[in-house]
Amino acid sequence: MEISVIGNSQAMLVNTESSVRRDLFGFCGKLSPQIFSRRSTICFGQSIRWGKRFPIRLTLKAAAQSEAIVSEKVCGSTSTSRTGTKPIDGVRLYVGLPLDAVSDCNTINHARAITAGLKALKLLGVDGVELPIWWGIAEKEAMGKYEWSGYLKLAEMVQKAGLKLHISLCFHASKEHKIPLPEWVSQIGESEPSIFFTNRSGEQYRDCLSLSVDDLPVLDGKSPIQVYGNFCESFKSSFSAFLGSTITGISIGLGPDGELRYPSHYHPSKNNQIRGVGEFQCYDENMLTNLKQHAEAFGNPLWGLTGPHDAPTYDQLPNSNSFVNENGGSWEMAYGDFFLSWYSNNLISHLDRFLSLASSTFSDYPVKIAGKVPLIHSWYKTRSHPSELTAGFYNTVNRDGYDKVVQIFAKKSCKVIVPGMDLTDECQPNGALASPESLLRQIVAACKKHGVEVSGQNSSVSGGPNAFGQIKRNLLDENEVVDLFTYQRMGADFFSPDHFPKFMEFVRSLNQLELGFDDLPSEEIQDSKSVHLEQGKDLLVQTA
Repeated sequence: MEISVIGNSQAMLVNTESSVRRDLFGFCGKLSPQIFSRRSTICFGQSIRWGKRFPIRLTLKAAAQSEAIVSEKVCGSTSTSRTGTKPIDGVRLYVGLPLDAVSDCNTINHARAITAGLKALKLLGVDGVELPIWWGIAEKEAMGKYEWSGYLKLAEMVQKAGLKLHISLCFHASKEHKIPLPEWVSQIGESEPSIFFTNRSGEQYRDCLSLSVDDLPVLDGKSPIQVYGNFCESFKSSFSAFLGSTITGISIGLGPDGELRYPSHYHPSKNNQIRGVGEFQCYDENMLTNLKQHAEAFGNPLWGLTGPHDAPTYDQLPNSNSFVNENGGSWEMAYGDFFLSWYSNNLISHLDRFLSLASSTFSDYPVKIAGKVPLIHSWYKTRSHPSELTAGFYNTVNRDGYDKVVQIFAKKSCKVIVPGMDLTDECQPNGALASPESLLRQIVAACKKHGVEVSGQNSSVSGGPNAFGQIKRNLLDENEVVDLFTYQRMGADFFSPDHFPKFMEFVRSLNQLELGFDDLPSEEIQDSKSVHLEQGKDLLVQTA
């Protein structure tokens, strides 16, 4: 496979933009034989204009197997050696690999495209990539039976490309990419549904385990913490050759979608414009037992019989529910403070357990441990902050719900990952009273106060108007604590002609690229036709 990026005002692409997406990442199944020649060379025909905004010319040549051969050269200038980005005030730039990069059969999906993509990112000056490792793939069939082969191959590909690697250990499922929990865990859940989060109606969230069972022997005699610990130990042993060199960071999954929160918004919303406040997830057997014990110790056992009698439902708005009502709601009463303190402290204790596990497991290696805190910005401009309350953050107009959370990160010397750095207040739905910008400032301020480093992420590839500009502003404004930004994520949309030139502009605006011919190992350098970078030209993607 050979991919060229040549100065011109048009990109020679096959058929349509959707064809490019399909052919580059193979997301739509079997590739058309018309796209590949016998030498696995992509042939592009139809022209699509990309505009004249990006003044870089480059050509990437990748082998048909999962082995790319790339070289780079600055045309008309002296080569300058470099080892990574030269970003704003030292903020490193990573890109997330596809969530389904490794299949449930432990083969690499889109291997050729990922190889080419890694080389392209290296040429752009990106420092590294983030790889999600799924519990449901690596320990799929039986407890203690691990299969790392696909992930090890990807780590080798990243190492060969000269990039760093951040690992995300995912102990949740992904419906979008059809990645379930391990088969043996789901089987246990059929007979013991109390291992899952449950709402007031008895509906269970089965994409991760309830934090109430962290220390309970519910998995064939072992607790989830013990199982996760064994998983991490096996990972450490299998990836020891990469830890501290290629692998420089590890984040541990803390809940739904890997984030520290209750799954308070998993129920589909009936309102297309304004999101409801969500539901409390405290009704599984073990959570209710814990609540009962806490109320008895508190001296008011009647408060521990169940969750709030006036608890909100998923689609309710703040002023249509008495618990989170702006004025006179139960959240401001003694009972509300009792319940919300208990609910949020359980989440904080869960965080403490997981960060302790990760920190102790990888203490022998120079890798940074991180955990992800969500940006639940809906209804932030209200007094009660109801969406944050149902998600487990006791954050209101009168109370900072993130300070105690960040203190745990500080105590364990771990980093906070914060998503949504591309979001702006002006792009939120009218009437939602959302403020992602204010919430981000609050979380970052807590991190500054306690000396905790921040890794930023965007919310989606598509983003909103001026998403890249907003990311850059956040990196400039918060550079005292933000030392790494991970752009999510590589895939068909990422490499589309509508998006990729914008990403290249963004990277260049951060890094002020100065590429040199001797930046790559000598064995990877081919002739000068392999890669060219030339200022003053438009961007064209062409293959032959």
